[in-house]
Amino acid sequence: MDRRESLKALAVGSLSVGALLTGCDDKKATDAEKKDGAGAEVYGRTPAEKERDARLMAEKFFTDGEMKAITVLTAIIIPADDRSGSAVDAGVPDFIEFMAKDQPRYQLPLRGGLRWLDVHCLKQYNKTFVECNAEQQTAVVDQIAYPEKASPENSQGVAFFNLVRNLTATGFFTSKIGIKDLGYAGNTPNEWNGVPDDVLQQYGLAYDAKTLEQCLKIEDRGKLMTWD
Repeated sequence: MDRRESLKALAVGSLSVGALLTGCDDKKATDAEKKDGAGAEVYGRTPAEKERDARLMAEKFFTDGEMKAITVLTAIIIPADDRSGSAVDAGVPDFIEFMAKDQPRYQLPLRGGLRWLDVHCLKQYNKTFVECNAEQQTAVVDQIAYPEKASPENSQGVAFFNLVRNLTATGFFTSKIGIKDLGYAGNTPNEWNGVPDDVLQQYGLAYDAKTLEQCLKIEDRGKLMTWD
């Protein structure tokens, strides 16, 4: 199983569900979805929820430098491939920023983990994580991405990376890009052309003119139904 398939399993399992259940109580959509929807209003939000959404979106938690590091990390976790875009393309860094504001319990682990990452890179390469080249960044991630292989002194980094990986998988696979990557059709409407003619004939039945006009008129599909 490759990295993307592993993350897919993670996203549809209990780990991502936990993040969704806590984050979606007050959140109208992932930031990835908001990008896809170009800020379109989401159905079903109460005035209080809309006000809170707007307030949180206007706030900023991470510094520009921290956001750069998060962007690099999410791109490493879910890179673009021939099937879909990367976590960055799906807007996952903005999703993580929102989650840190929506769920303050994430703030200390995320900010502390980013600080740990920079200190770790300074010790190894005399550069911060963002300043390291791609090969060095991947090497550092490999040191904390596999808990069973990580050295004890990197335990804080392991815990931090686990959190970022879970949030990345959740943000990606609940975005428009990620849902398409999963192949999930969801509530996609289908077309029903009524009971086949041969079956109607078998039972001596037929549609009346009103039913044909209101329910089975192909050219009117997609229009909102009005009832007498």
